[in-house]
Amino acid sequence: MDADRNYRTVDQWEAILGDQVRRVRIARSMDQARLAELADVSVGAVSNLERGKGSSLRTLIGVLRALGRTDWVESLAPAVGVSPMQLLRSKQKTPRPRVRASRKRKPEAAP
Repeated sequence: MDADRNYRTVDQWEAILGDQVRRVRIARSMDQARLAELADVSVGAVSNLERGKGSSLRTLIGVLRALGRTDWVESLAPAVGVSPMQLLRSKQKTPRPRVRASRKRKPEAAP
């Protein structure tokens, strides 16, 4: 089943996320109008999100904040750690100035 997740289309993911948002909203006994008000988005935006019909990242984050599910967003973007050695190596890779190769001129033959 985990392998199937890699092969889902964007439309399928939108439908899955929309369904989860709808389930959380209903579990909280909230209608779309109230959720839209709390998220500071339109009712149409909430409806589109829940139906998997396209939504902006702003709408998704606003709705998840209103539902108290910002953990979903945090799981999408985990903190990335960089080792001190990687930082050091990245600073050492400064590009050298380009120098044009010069050609040696042939001496001109005397006439």
